[in-house]
Amino acid sequence: MTLKLRSVLVFSLTLIGFSPAVFAHPGHGLEGNLLTGLLHPLTGLDHLLAMLAVGMYAAQRGDRSLWAVPAMFVSCAGLGAALAMTGFALPLLETGIAASVLVFGLLLCLGARLALPGGIALAAGFALFHGFAHGAAAPAGAGLSYALGFLTATALLHAGGIALASLLRAPRLLRMAGGAIAAVGVLLLAA
Repeated sequence: MTLKLRSVLVFSLTLIGFSPAVFAHPGHGLEGNLLTGLLHPLTGLDHLLAMLAVGMYAAQRGDRSLWAVPAMFVSCAGLGAALAMTGFALPLLETGIAASVLVFGLLLCLGARLALPGGIALAAGFALFHGFAHGAAAPAGAGLSYALGFLTATALLHAGGIALASLLRAPRLLRMAGGAIAAVGVLLLAA
C-alpha cells in the first residue's frame, strides 16, 4: 500500500470516527462545543462534497491556489457564520450551497483553470453560504469553540480534497470525480 493511499485511508477513518452516528443519541454533552462544530460539516452531503471539491480544485489548479483558495473559503465561511449569528438574512441559502457543489464539480470535470482571482472569488462567495448555514444551525449558546470546530473541519475537508486529488493524479480520474460531484449538485438543485 502506497504512502498516499495509506494517508487517504487514515484521513477517511478519522472522519468516520468523528461521524455524527457515533453520537446519535442525546445526552453526550455536545451542545455548542468544539466537537459539535467539528461534526457539523460532516452531517450534510452538500457541505462534505463542496469542501472536498474545493480542495480538489485547488490541487488541480496548483500554484498559489493550493493554499489561497481553501484559505479564502475558510475565512469567508467564518464571516458567513458571523452574519448568521447576528441575525442577518441570506436569501437562496440552499440554492447557493447546491450551486457550489455543481460549480466546483464542473470545474473539476472540465479541468478548468480559472485565473487565481476567479477561483478565490468563487470560493469566497460560496463559502458565505456554507458558513451562514453552519452559523444558522449553531446550537443555542454556541460560541467561539463551535465556530473553531466547523472551521477546522472545513480546513481538514479541504486538505482531504487535496490529498484525494493527488491520489487521483490521472486527469481522467479527477475529471470523473468532478463529474460525479457535479451530478450530485444537479440533484441538489433539483430537490
